[in-house]
Amino acid sequence: MSLIQNTGKLAGRTAYISGASRGIGRAIALKLAKDKVNIVVAAKTGEPHPKLPGTIYTVAKEIEEAGGRALPCLVDIRDEKQVADSVQKAVAEFGGIDIVINNASAINLTKTLDTDMKRYDLMHQINSRGTFLVTKMCLPYLKKGKNPHILNLSPPLSLQPRWFQNNVAYTIAKYNMSLYAFGWAEEFKPEGIAANCLWPATGIYTAAIEMLLGGADAKRQCRSPDIIADAAYSILCRDSKQATGYFYIDEQVMKEEGITDLTPYQYDKDAELMPDFFLESLDTVHSSQYKIQLTGKATPVTSASSMGKSAPPPAAAAAPSGGGGDEGGEIVQIFSKIKGLVDPDMIKKTNAVFQFDVKGDDGGMYFLDLKNGEGSTGKGESPNKSDVTISVSQADFVKLFSGKLSPTSAYMMGKLKVKGDITKAMVLDKLMGKLKSKL
Repeated sequence: MSLIQNTGKLAGRTAYISGASRGIGRAIALKLAKDKVNIVVAAKTGEPHPKLPGTIYTVAKEIEEAGGRALPCLVDIRDEKQVADSVQKAVAEFGGIDIVINNASAINLTKTLDTDMKRYDLMHQINSRGTFLVTKMCLPYLKKGKNPHILNLSPPLSLQPRWFQNNVAYTIAKYNMSLYAFGWAEEFKPEGIAANCLWPATGIYTAAIEMLLGGADAKRQCRSPDIIADAAYSILCRDSKQATGYFYIDEQVMKEEGITDLTPYQYDKDAELMPDFFLESLDTVHSSQYKIQLTGKATPVTSASSMGKSAPPPAAAAAPSGGGGDEGGEIVQIFSKIKGLVDPDMIKKTNAVFQFDVKGDDGGMYFLDLKNGEGSTGKGESPNKSDVTISVSQADFVKLFSGKLSPTSAYMMGKLKVKGDITKAMVLDKLMGKLKSKL
């Protein structure tokens, strides 16, 4: 579903898109193809993946069918020669390069001790080095390009500690992409080359989300990649000498285009959408447009919320006032019901021990063991080693297990704190999908 109509304004331009074989990269490529753009499909998937759809050749075919011209290039953006060769092929085929979309990225949400160096290197070599390398190789042609744009699929910079504490290696690797845009916006200003970032306000259902959360319930809480493709198209049509140095959020771009009803991008119009990483809250997104200010600070244009310095941490959720015994009893009842619903299939698919630190007058420590034996629940410390400890208020705990609040959304909004394996915490989203109708 596309809400921004193609105008043909980009016809004849050439776009180099990394990671274009699936997901957001593919969606942007197909959107540009409708304007008859020449597209370099740069990705390392040449043979079909057993679990993930799409190769550089299948996407190239789709581009041609949509009206564009495609050049599929088998590229690992960590490899300098492969990137250089693909750029030269693009120039030989299309005569130049006008647009660079740095979309390729790697994610691994682990804490320091749990991050092996192979994964660390992968994230930093793709997200950081790869983004720099692709841009560097394309730069001589961007200088000659028509209304040239660099667009990094990376977030606004926020120094909230919660974005670092559970996955510092990934956060820094991703922020490097944004920092490059920060520098390039100023460096390339005399050349008239725009450098911007684009990031979604909500979860976008891609292979990465499928890998982290999986299941239909996660998909319900996400939008389709089409909203990013539409927002990217809008940005790339803007004057590169004026529209540069921005942390764009997809919802804000759509608002600037006069589009406020975004439900067509949702898979389930009635579901609560999960906020994406690195955004303080959806309320902040709705009231702000993030802009890189080339004075060394990054602040929203219309909001008091600071992006250039660490904002105060969110206030702890208050315990229910007056006679919280009902909610305390409700917590006990929830665990009692869960115990009766545990089955071997749930244990096999979840394979985790959760320790809950519930804050409030009637809170305390509770555990949910969906890893050992027939599974167990109880109050106090788990007799088996926990994979993750989740701190949450009484009120939000009840909302989590009644289906009124997604664990991932709660984490994104700072309502839920995690110690341990965050990927295990995200498994809760799958579990809630099974339990919420029965609790």
